[in-house]
Amino acid sequence: MPVCQNCESFVTKDYVRVFTPPGVEQPRVCPDCPDMVRDGADVREARATRS
Repeated sequence: MPVCQNCESFVTKDYVRVFTPPGVEQPRVCPDCPDMVRDGADVREARATRS
């Protein structure tokens, strides 16, 4: 079962298929991480709020 590497929330296989590179099974951020964004190989706080 895939989970977010940042908050460990469950994500669907469809989310993984669309939002991660081939061969990656655990996304770095998910919809439950609204103020976090991917930044290269890291995850950081968003500079602007997401709403």
